[in-house]
Amino acid sequence: MSEEVSEELKQKVLQYLESVTKAKNREVARALGEDKGLVDKAISDLAKDDKIEYVYLGASFIKLKGKP
Repeated sequence: MSEEVSEELKQKVLQYLESVTKAKNREVARALGEDKGLVDKAISDLAKDDKIEYVYLGASFIKLKGKP
């Protein structure tokens, strides 16, 4: 039951991350009104594509690659 992550969802994640300095996966899913599992997969794909990066500040966050 592996659902394919759409390019549209990936773009929504990137657009959301443009509006914040950092976010948790759960925050992104809630803001987009999407299933957290799908958002997790989209975030993983975007990290593999080197478009976002993980930041560890006592907890795990994500942000756009290269964004201060």
